[in-house]
Amino acid sequence: MNKDTNSDSSKPKKRRRGEEIEAESSSSDRTLSLEENLTFSDTLVALRIMRAQFPHIDKVSIRPFILQSQLYSSVNDRTQVDRELESLRRERVLRVFKLNTGQDDHAIMFLDDYLNQIECVVKRMEEKKQVNLEVFEWFQTHVLDSKLEPSVGHEELCSLLSIGGKVKDEHISLLINAGILTRQLIDPDMYWFAIPNIGSVLKGLSQGRKEILSFLNRRKYKEMMLALLEKKHLRFSPLDMRFHLRDLIGSGHLKTIHTPTGLVVQISKD
Repeated sequence: MNKDTNSDSSKPKKRRRGEEIEAESSSSDRTLSLEENLTFSDTLVALRIMRAQFPHIDKVSIRPFILQSQLYSSVNDRTQVDRELESLRRERVLRVFKLNTGQDDHAIMFLDDYLNQIECVVKRMEEKKQVNLEVFEWFQTHVLDSKLEPSVGHEELCSLLSIGGKVKDEHISLLINAGILTRQLIDPDMYWFAIPNIGSVLKGLSQGRKEILSFLNRRKYKEMMLALLEKKHLRFSPLDMRFHLRDLIGSGHLKTIHTPTGLVVQISKD
């Protein structure tokens, strides 16, 4: 990726990098078909463009997120994706979340979007005159900044929060009720960091996956032209066909085949 030679060398590298990508991921990317826009050479480029293409979801206040499986369908080298994701996570450009779908699903959200998401939750709680809201500031300042992994233990969480003030059980309950933390089933002393308001979207994600696979399985050769499939509307998911196809191709449930008339999407044989 070309570097901007005229950029101010005093700006931090992370900021320059993000600005370059913003220019590349213009609004025109929303209108390109999936076939024209399926693969990218760079993980951050792929993330920026998929963020711009994230579907608008009625009645759900959620910032754009990208599934790790979608990245695998968009950048050919999975090792490169993992390496670049790790680098972006350490640079605090984004966060990676384990999703509660019953599968090994991970979502990626740019840190600014995640902080905005938390801010929306806090505003709603302020309107309801909730108490102990100082914990959200402690969480952002002391936990998010130092704990980059997808999970945190109860003792470490309390220790980090206590830098901000005296931690009470009500503080932890508030973070859980806000959808920012979820207890791990296997170990209740461990929490996953979570994306608030994502519950109904995850339900749609699972239903949309089933709907597409069921539709293709009913076809004679279990396949369809990508350009035609992308135009179909889903009945059971608020997410669009493009979002689901990237996910299913990256997770290996579907594969693409190049033909003289364009890309064909086919059910992967077990």
